[in-house]
Amino acid sequence: MRYSAAVQAFCDHLEQVRRLSSATVRAYRSDLADLGRVLAADDLTTIDLEILREWLWQATQRGDARSTLARRAAAVRSFFGWAQENDLIGADPSLRLVTPKRAKTLPVVASSEGIRDLLDTQRTIAADGDPIALRDHAMLELLYGSGMRVSELCGIDVDDVDLQRRTVRVLGKGAKERVVPFGGPAADAIGAYLSRARPTLHARAERPGPAAFLGARGARIGPRSVYTLVARVLAPIVSAEHVGPHALRHSAATHLLDGGADLRAVQEILGHASLGTTQIYTHVSAERLTASYRLAHPRA
Repeated sequence: MRYSAAVQAFCDHLEQVRRLSSATVRAYRSDLADLGRVLAADDLTTIDLEILREWLWQATQRGDARSTLARRAAAVRSFFGWAQENDLIGADPSLRLVTPKRAKTLPVVASSEGIRDLLDTQRTIAADGDPIALRDHAMLELLYGSGMRVSELCGIDVDDVDLQRRTVRVLGKGAKERVVPFGGPAADAIGAYLSRARPTLHARAERPGPAAFLGARGARIGPRSVYTLVARVLAPIVSAEHVGPHALRHSAATHLLDGGADLRAVQEILGHASLGTTQIYTHVSAERLTASYRLAHPRA
């Protein structure tokens, strides 16, 4: 079978059957397309372990990060596993493919005091009633108050928000739906936005829709706009050179555990499929506790 046709069928499977996000499907497609560029022929059955090793070696020579190499290896393992299950190949050439383990880096977390001051500042800015300021305050409060992903926030419709119960229904990875709680400050900010700002933004749309959070022209806000907002407001209060899009999510999870929340409960709130993914925040909490001990204890 042609390699390119198999890649297309695999990506269709990821999107239509496994219901992975468009960003994940794009990443798989990009990695598999890169592999296709080193093949002598567009033939799936000609790929063996040596070709895969050569492909990763070339990526290493380009200076690709270990995390990138690990992601590419995961992409080809998933692809060839699917191809074997569908009888497109006999043996899976990726089974013995070895890649460097991802470097263990702890997520960037802002202090609870820093985020409190940040959100207080945003509330003050929004007090004059500017629609964009009201929206930004509501989004930041909800991201921190719920720990949801930026992509999940962008996908929320008005009907997904229950201000009375202080919950929001989100669609997470793999099209898995969950209901996430949020607190009083987030409820106040969202209520103010929905009543005082969203109608103004909604009126600007060429095709009005049900999205909860809208851009300046009235369309559903996109992840890039939210990433930019998060990076801008968090940059002054975190020590990292670059603030990632999940910085508020990381901070929310860590502060929940610092406050005594059960690890399983945090897993449910964040929508992690594996408890092991959530456990990274216990390491963050432990490091923060150790740092505080060393600063405070006279015999540390």
